[in-house]
Amino acid sequence: MKVQGKKNISIGRNAVIQRGGWLLALKIDEYEAELVIGDNCAVGDYCHIAAVRKVVLQDDVLIANNVYISDNLHEFENVTIPIKEQAIKFKKEVILHSGCWIGENVCIIGASVGKNSVVGANSVVTRDIGDYCIAVGSPAQVIKRYDLKSEKWVSVQTNNKL
Repeated sequence: MKVQGKKNISIGRNAVIQRGGWLLALKIDEYEAELVIGDNCAVGDYCHIAAVRKVVLQDDVLIANNVYISDNLHEFENVTIPIKEQAIKFKKEVILHSGCWIGENVCIIGASVGKNSVVGANSVVTRDIGDYCIAVGSPAQVIKRYDLKSEKWVSVQTNNKL
């Protein structure tokens, strides 16, 4: 596993990070980067988690293989400069709330995922997902919510339903 910015990374009790992972806490401005992995988290193979301000995995988060999680992105404003030479900019703090499950090959960029929610494989999350939701797609959309009153999963109507 590759670790950069170790002094700004904390890993909780019984957390497991599988092979090939990359944890990055990079200071790009006046703010300290903070990457927090809570207790009992399981992070799959070849996951990349990058923070320039704040990325938090609360307790009991499950992350499948090949997942990318970031609170930042590369600027691409100046078309005369290669993107790799442009600045990295903060997008939005990322919090994966306790008990959520992130499927294989998911990208989460500047968005949070609610408590006990599921993000389906190959999804791209760029907007917050609430508690007790199932979200899929690119961009990810909520397709089901758990109704605490009826104690059942309820389908959510979407405009692009087949």
